[in-house]
Amino acid sequence: MSTHHFTHAGPPGRQRGRGRAAVPAAAAAVLVLLLSACGDGGGGRGGEAVDAEFNEGETQIVNPSDQTGGTLRYAISSDFDSPDPGNTYYAFSWNFTRYYARTLLTYTPEPGEAGTQLQPDLAEAMPEANDDSTEWTVKLKPGLKFEDGSEITAQDIKYAIARSNFGDQALPNGPKYFQELLADSEDYEGPYADEADPLAGFDGIETPDDHTLVFHLNTSFSEFPYVLVQPQTAPVPADADRGEQYQGHVISSGPYKFDGDYRPGVSLNLVRNDQWDPATDPTRKALPDRIEVQLGVDQNEIDQRLVNGELDVDLGGTGVGPAMKGTLITNEDERHSVDNPQTNTLRYVNVNTVIEPLDDPACREAVMFAADHDALQRAWGGDTGGDIATQIMPAALPGSDPGMNLYPSEENKGDLDKAREKLEECGEPDGFSTAIGARADRPADVSTAEALQQALARVGIEVEIKQYPSDSYTNTQAGSPDFVHENDLGLTVYGWAPDWPSGYGFMSKILDGNAIQQAGNSNISELDDEQINDWFDEVVTIDDEEERASIYTQIDERAMQQAVIVPAVFERTVLYRPPNLTNVYYHVGYSMYDYMTLGTTRE
Repeated sequence: MSTHHFTHAGPPGRQRGRGRAAVPAAAAAVLVLLLSACGDGGGGRGGEAVDAEFNEGETQIVNPSDQTGGTLRYAISSDFDSPDPGNTYYAFSWNFTRYYARTLLTYTPEPGEAGTQLQPDLAEAMPEANDDSTEWTVKLKPGLKFEDGSEITAQDIKYAIARSNFGDQALPNGPKYFQELLADSEDYEGPYADEADPLAGFDGIETPDDHTLVFHLNTSFSEFPYVLVQPQTAPVPADADRGEQYQGHVISSGPYKFDGDYRPGVSLNLVRNDQWDPATDPTRKALPDRIEVQLGVDQNEIDQRLVNGELDVDLGGTGVGPAMKGTLITNEDERHSVDNPQTNTLRYVNVNTVIEPLDDPACREAVMFAADHDALQRAWGGDTGGDIATQIMPAALPGSDPGMNLYPSEENKGDLDKAREKLEECGEPDGFSTAIGARADRPADVSTAEALQQALARVGIEVEIKQYPSDSYTNTQAGSPDFVHENDLGLTVYGWAPDWPSGYGFMSKILDGNAIQQAGNSNISELDDEQINDWFDEVVTIDDEEERASIYTQIDERAMQQAVIVPAVFERTVLYRPPNLTNVYYHVGYSMYDYMTLGTTRE
């Protein structure tokens, strides 16, 4: 999922986070270095010091507490792609929207490997599949209500999935797994095509009664329960829907509801929803009385406010910025308040397969050989910012091959002779020019673009850096093939976290040709390789976990052969938590802290 990171989504994000992610046993090994960590040791910058050690959240919850009340304060340097749960793909958003948007399934709220396991949320029990996994039945818990006291029904969830996935006016952000997987829905034009009966013709989901959903798939799909974790399964009452404008005031199904309207670029505030029944919801502690989010705050200011005790959580979930990172990592007095986990987020650069001369594989290979991976790692803060990546899948995912390195070089500085050979081969012996897109409000993204720009210049490839805002980047700029072509964005800096912890959950949206979209596109390289597409179609029909993992290895290797992604790092985050923050642990499924457990000791 796109990361806001991350993100992705992604969850997130991945981003976050996106996102994000039933569950192969090997997937449970998803590398999660948790973190959590502790108070500031000084005791005077936001509360009493917490007795905890560096990275303690890897195995346990730090600063456990059942204390309720207070205001939990978040900030982020940019904005949501959308706070509408049906229209988001950032990992942090998949995590945060759970405050007001319950989904059919959710992750187990525990640190460590348990965080990859699924459990019911709105659902009464885990889904039941038929013999070939083409039909999945889900029953809803009784007594579920929206914030206005009206009953949540199966039709509200079916409607939510319809608006996110079908028709010309389908919401642009987020994956389209339901569109791809649901049978008998090819001709359905979406809920906005027929106001009188918005679900007419949507036969992929059957609702035999108000509390039952039957998902009819067009193929066997053994990992389908993971799809039911996604925020697109959060119910939406049809009479409240306003398309993309619904983000202004989402109707809550969770423990909190909007306090006033969402103000893009400014704020989003939440207060308690008195219609939420905690007896139906074992995964959300709902400790704070109020939650406030400030948007568009400079990253350095966020970092300083965290350390000073003036802020509780950096919403992006990707850690402090470069300036504070160096300070915290080297300060022994702060280490007990700092975590440095390796996440399942890949930071990378897409290489477009359509824009000339990068439509020639040899020109793309020239980029791969010329890349200076040492410099790319330094763009992310060196060893503390991430581990150098030479393949696409994070090491913990089933089928990942950490030994894969198709473009080796001495000291990871790049092989310039090989790069020049490839330029000769593609008819550009003197190099060529292109542009690289990056998110302006993400310093490490910009540093990545600069590092690659300098590396490619060594072989005559001239790169112009073009910067865009995060909140529109994944949809309007990098996520729009037309925009990419018009602006000669042969290269784009990106980040990706698994939608769920498997090769399919990680790679399908960024490598499958069938995933290319005209808006909100994540296959930004526009790779449309017949063999890779066939493997993605095949792997979802296979029950054997090891066989699936073998296919994921082949997909990763072939994509690297196609030279469509320059891996930079598997990200490590440097996270700081003020001492007043309670119940802190790193959650594998969201690749960041579990926001639903957090509370504050500050009144």
